[in-house]
Amino acid sequence: MRIVYYIVYGAWYAFSLLPMRVHYLISDLLFWLLYGLLGYRRKVVWRNLKASFPEKTEEELRRTERGFYHFFCDYIVESVKLMTISRENLRRRMTFKGTELIDAAVADGQSCAVYLGHLCNWEWITSLPLWVTPKAQCGQIYHPLENKEFDRLFLRLRQRMGAVCIPMADTLREIINFRKAEQPVVIGYISDQVPFWFNIHHWCNFLNHDTPVLTGTERIAKKVNHAVFFLDVRRVRRGYYEAEFKLITREPKKMADYEITDIYFRMLEESIRHAPEFWLWSHNRWKRTREEFNERFEVVNGKVIPKDHPVNRRNGLIKATADPASSAPCTAE
Repeated sequence: MRIVYYIVYGAWYAFSLLPMRVHYLISDLLFWLLYGLLGYRRKVVWRNLKASFPEKTEEELRRTERGFYHFFCDYIVESVKLMTISRENLRRRMTFKGTELIDAAVADGQSCAVYLGHLCNWEWITSLPLWVTPKAQCGQIYHPLENKEFDRLFLRLRQRMGAVCIPMADTLREIINFRKAEQPVVIGYISDQVPFWFNIHHWCNFLNHDTPVLTGTERIAKKVNHAVFFLDVRRVRRGYYEAEFKLITREPKKMADYEITDIYFRMLEESIRHAPEFWLWSHNRWKRTREEFNERFEVVNGKVIPKDHPVNRRNGLIKATADPASSAPCTAE
């Protein structure tokens, strides 16, 4: 399998050396392949769009659908380009505003939790270390790939600009280790994915859906008293993005349960509605419903327990799947 890694790495590296204009020509060809010829996940995309925007006409929804596929193909080639793009070039293409809020928190000795979503190019956000104070260690939570060689490839990609990747299951442990070392951190959490059944503790109204949501980011922020931000990402034009930090709270422990989570999803929805074609509509986001949850599970002492496991319910043997948040890109769940 190691030989496969080197073959893929070499091909990816060579491809990434192409000029951006060539990448976008390839993206245009890829659009016609995925959208026109293969119809990649079009049923999922259309179902998500139609249910999320019932007020839009079919013509408006079709424009958004096509816009999404154009963007998604751009996202693919831009992610490939991340392998070799220079810091100077990436800094021109992925700009950040409001970093003074991050620097101020770090100067006060407070680490930061940053909410973001699968909106615009989330891979390029790993360039944040080029913008914030060097006193902070930037990082992102990720789900390790089963194939160790390909996991190594993506780690190399995502850590090029100085951020570190923290395995999802080790999130709290690693954050506590940073705190013991008196190292401030700025950690990004992509928290708009579908939670596992055992991690459903809260629902909110998101894009016209009754939505089960991840709550791990809020729980961690409260436990370690991190300042909490939302990163509002916009695409300025093709190949150029702007991300703005918006403060949610510097005092998470004073917030009511799930209040931070609700604020995040309201802010994310506002960003999506501004330019819906740049969100990941191919993700089967609403495959879990409250009706099915209530039919199959119950909550006992804060744990989600299957109703058909009385022994586990009585003895409390079911353990929730780790939910520090999420970060792994989910292009096709």
